Amino acid sequence: MRAIVILAALDTKGEEARFLQKEIEKRGHKNLVIDIGIIGKPQFQPDISRYQVARAAGSSIRRLIKADSRAAAVEAMAVGARSIVGKLYARRQLHGVVSAGGGQSTAMVTTAMRVLPLGVPKLMVSTIAARDTRPYIGTRDIVMMPSVTDMGGLNHLLRQTLSQAAGAICGMVEANGKELHFAKPVVAMTMFGVTTPCALKAKAQMEELGCETLLFHANGYGGRVMEELIVDGKIAGVLDITTTELADELVGGVLSAGPDRLNAAGKLGIPQVVCPGALDMVNFDDRESVPRKFHKRRLYQHRQEVTLMRTTKRENEKLGRLMAEKLNRARGPVVVAVPQKGFSAHDRKSGPFFDPDADRAFTRALERDLREEIEVRKIDAHINDERFAVEIASMLAEMLGKRKGLTTRYRGR
Repeated sequence: MRAIVILAALDTKGEEARFLQKEIEKRGHKNLVIDIGIIGKPQFQPDISRYQVARAAGSSIRRLIKADSRAAAVEAMAVGARSIVGKLYARRQLHGVVSAGGGQSTAMVTTAMRVLPLGVPKLMVSTIAARDTRPYIGTRDIVMMPSVTDMGGLNHLLRQTLSQAAGAICGMVEANGKELHFAKPVVAMTMFGVTTPCALKAKAQMEELGCETLLFHANGYGGRVMEELIVDGKIAGVLDITTTELADELVGGVLSAGPDRLNAAGKLGIPQVVCPGALDMVNFDDRESVPRKFHKRRLYQHRQEVTLMRTTKRENEKLGRLMAEKLNRARGPVVVAVPQKGFSAHDRKSGPFFDPDADRAFTRALERDLREEIEVRKIDAHINDERFAVEIASMLAEMLGKRKGLTTRYRGR
């Protein structure tokens, strides 16, 4: 049987944790309860006490209770829980984690959950699951489930929710939930709605070569996950078609992947082909979310909840310099492929963002600042033309063939 860890503050959420424990046992699974409460007496005896959690953080419950800062005490318990969860997983004593709680518990528990690799089941029943969950999920595959009611003891609706949560975590564990391992060389690719035709064609070409492809939606979260998987050593090569997250980071859009975007592959020396996909735009939510200073800019309503803003010539020049700065640090093979007829579905003749001068400003700045040995391949095609997709797949296939000894030759046109 596989052990499911229940993380809970047993001084305030003991009833909920006990109910989860019984439901998990009813389904034939072992469980292990970790108490992350600080002040009150636990409502039942855990397998790992709050005293052990505090010690794992280099502190003690007495010291945390006396601490002036409640936030610091909570953070310490989160660090202790994370350390214990990581060790349990390393010893193969953990096959899934579940919890139920409010905002404070959610912050503590998801901190611990994020130490676990992708593929290991993680379920958080939370009073704040209907809000923006990005700070809690980070780049991990944590499932957030709304509790619907607040948690101050059991009621009919909460029992049903927790029963379903127990069924869900057991089902996830039974589905052989474990860390991801790949049998084939893995190619990471970035895609956006406005670069989808290119990504799908290139994906087919890479799979014909014998690679497994992972498509990441370039929406901030996708870029961060890809960078993290590269650091984890899961990726053999990168076809970074859609670097639009750089524009959001530079200008202030809502889909930034942070300052580390486009760093990991270069740092590890992994072959990469990089394109300026969707660098013609900055992303916002609905029209009302666009900052006042941008109201006179060229805006396009992609969907009711998505407003796009055309990047300017000056911004494209900055993006060219930024990309060059990042790629100049690369330790492995790099090619930058630039489609001469537009960077996205909206950046083409008769399209709302067609601006060849702005696109050329990016290319000029890139070529001026990029070190000599990094090739800039200008392709007389639009980014979504089949020719462009075939050529960039061919470039990466050649790099991987030299580096990984792949025997299947790329068959492009």
